[in-house]
Amino acid sequence: MLLCCYATAIFVVSIVGGRLSGLGTMTHTRTQVVMSLVSGFILGIALYHLLPHSLLHFSGPDAVHTTVLWLVFGVVLMVFLLHVFHFHQHDFSGEATELYDAPRDAAPMHSGGLLGIAIGLVVHALVAGVALGASVRTDVAHHGGATLAGLGVFLAIMAHKPMDAYSIVGMMRAAGHDARARTLANVAFALVVPLTALAAFSGVQLLGSSQEAVVGRALAFAAGAFLCISLSDLLPEVHFHSHDRGKLIGAFLVGIGLAYGTFQLESSLEA
Repeated sequence: MLLCCYATAIFVVSIVGGRLSGLGTMTHTRTQVVMSLVSGFILGIALYHLLPHSLLHFSGPDAVHTTVLWLVFGVVLMVFLLHVFHFHQHDFSGEATELYDAPRDAAPMHSGGLLGIAIGLVVHALVAGVALGASVRTDVAHHGGATLAGLGVFLAIMAHKPMDAYSIVGMMRAAGHDARARTLANVAFALVVPLTALAAFSGVQLLGSSQEAVVGRALAFAAGAFLCISLSDLLPEVHFHSHDRGKLIGAFLVGIGLAYGTFQLESSLEA
């Protein structure tokens, strides 16, 4: 029931994020402050929640080695997807067009580019869904049905999913797709994380004796993906935003602080 509530909330905020693209773009600075905050939060969830929860599923001298190996796989996959599909662009303000290479950023607006962006965002959403389902399953299994199982991962997805929906619908609008096509894409994309999370949670019990190993690897893999996504949002702005350094660093630290606070809340509930 808790996971169903999470899934419903994620679906709603994703739909809202997509709809907001019709109201125009945020200013560049405001977008980067929000992204820095969310990046810090996602980074904290990867390190405080996903990584240690992954270690719960392994035992023996190779536990850390296995966890780190799958974390690296997650980072490598996301780096590959970002290079191939260029899907992680959230800022469509005029200032962003001037700061970045406009011809390169304009290229994805044709149909082939949009397909690549869609593939990248869907894979990203699939990883997030697996992370949520596995995280809730882990908390329930290892902490006797924790009151707010998977809270940290849920909040990280909630914070980031609207920006992804905003991106895909905004780029469809720029490419000239009509309102019906944008609405269908928005709804389809909003369903990816909820359905994947529910499938991951339910499917784990079918794995039998392999359950612990598979969930542990999935959580480590998701931690790597979250790390990469977080830093891919954050690092480009380090170069371009010396004048807003204080705002962006402050927002980033607040995000990490919120993730740590969520970690402490989960720990107290589990105790």
